[in-house]
Amino acid sequence: MPYIPPEIVAKAREMDVLTYLRNYEPSELIRFSGETYTTKSHDSLKISNGKWCWFSEGIGGKSALDYLIKVRGFSFMEAVEQIVGRTEAREPVYVAKLSEVKPKDLLLPPRHENNRRVEAYLKSRGIDKELIQFCIDTGRIYESKPYHNVVFVGFDENEKPRYANLRGIGTDFRGDANGSDKHYSFGISANEDKSKLHVFESAIDLLSFASIKKYEGEEWNSYNLLSLAGVYQPRKVIEESTLPAAITQYLKNQNQIKEVVLCLDNDRAGQLATKAIQTVMSKEYNVSVAPPPRGKDYNDYLCMKLGLPTTKMNERNYER
Repeated sequence: MPYIPPEIVAKAREMDVLTYLRNYEPSELIRFSGETYTTKSHDSLKISNGKWCWFSEGIGGKSALDYLIKVRGFSFMEAVEQIVGRTEAREPVYVAKLSEVKPKDLLLPPRHENNRRVEAYLKSRGIDKELIQFCIDTGRIYESKPYHNVVFVGFDENEKPRYANLRGIGTDFRGDANGSDKHYSFGISANEDKSKLHVFESAIDLLSFASIKKYEGEEWNSYNLLSLAGVYQPRKVIEESTLPAAITQYLKNQNQIKEVVLCLDNDRAGQLATKAIQTVMSKEYNVSVAPPPRGKDYNDYLCMKLGLPTTKMNERNYER
């Protein structure tokens, strides 16, 4: 079997896809808008902020190596040889690095003409219809086209979309839109100043908690709710952990917050994240813990209360 030295593989991994295409296959590259590009062969493949995402296939990556393997069908050996061979013939100009100082441009997927599949999916997960409609009306949720994904949108303090998470309906596809900034993940602020913030791992868990409060006769929009856009990974030494970017940004923008309630999952990852966040924040904030009373997460708990089937383990893992 042919052998490629590790240092050669490492060199091949360094090249991003925009640099590769602009230097070695410029005819394949098409400007979509601003600093976002697509390709001649695949118009649903978008390249932005050093990353690429092939929306029709639900895959993405950063490097040219990933692109050649996942999109062009090269073997690993062929992809490495392709990149190294090109660079030996002509040194590339790393064009992607020139734009690193520029603010990220969020590339939102196109909106479908209606949100019927998204509404049906969220209702099947037990989410209250009033809450679904609120999120649609405020642009927090919509159905993408042509692939009918749920798009969860996060906004900055100026109500500008800065983050989007895509979740396939009936598929394993999941991922953040190119240019997403996790400082501004999916959330809903209370309709009046409240000093307490509830934190969840995912948008679905956040919406499940709000639905539970409504079913229990409370006003769901009287809560500050924030998702972390996935599982938070603390450092090995808990005390050296940093706060998730979404919490840091929210507290910066909402300085009335005095208490934080951690509503993370009932699994090892959720428990470790809870411990780390609580340790880091406890000096400045009153931090309490409120995991779901039953089930792995708040959507499990909601579905159990309503007599709905809970999500399968593999589907739930992909959702994060």
